[in-house]
Amino acid sequence: MTAPSATADKIIETIRAALAPHGLFLRGTVNFASGEAAPLLVDGRPATSVVLIGNIGGSLWQPFDAWRRSRPDRGGADPLDRWSKAILQPLADELWATAYFPSDPPWQPFQQWAMRAERLKPSPLGILIHPRHGLWHGYRGALAFDIPLGRTGEAATEHPCDGCSAKPCISACPARALAGERFDVTLCRSHLRADAGRAACLANGCLSRDACPIGASHRYPPEQLSFHMAALEV
Repeated sequence: MTAPSATADKIIETIRAALAPHGLFLRGTVNFASGEAAPLLVDGRPATSVVLIGNIGGSLWQPFDAWRRSRPDRGGADPLDRWSKAILQPLADELWATAYFPSDPPWQPFQQWAMRAERLKPSPLGILIHPRHGLWHGYRGALAFDIPLGRTGEAATEHPCDGCSAKPCISACPARALAGERFDVTLCRSHLRADAGRAACLANGCLSRDACPIGASHRYPPEQLSFHMAALEV
């Protein structure tokens, strides 16, 4: 149940102010129509709206890394998930919202929400591509409310891949994981287990992702790339 004094504008203002010190952004909003399938609030009622929260480029890296280094256990297992929850769960409690995280069941359709909120579409890698941020962005959580919220964030007007004839992401993959109609996860992981894959992709980040010219200025810093690649279960 939303706090009695809360209005849509106040909720958005509070979220943005709370996220700013942590390098996180309000990425977009989904409002659900009556009778439409919607995630459940903590009291079991269907949500009326969901606000997506995430990073743009390496925006979260310094705040997250400082938090991780300050912890005796270096953040423990899944430190980025723990950090995200440490930031977003108190905010959800303050706003009487329900928090969802990509790492937690019941698995919520974050990609579908993002496609709807920001009108994004998948790239050949399967990652949603943004017309300005390219492949260098992500979603760390979502807050759900029992009132509708106005459209927030930036809605894409075109799919960057439609105007890209060279498709450098496909040719850059040494495992040829993008040669078929869909990204071949098995080929990718097999390559990462090999010495060549560990020396190139695992150490420096996905070569196909790096080859995409869209949003190149938002490329993650080397430390963040290494962190994400090391988290892969290969």
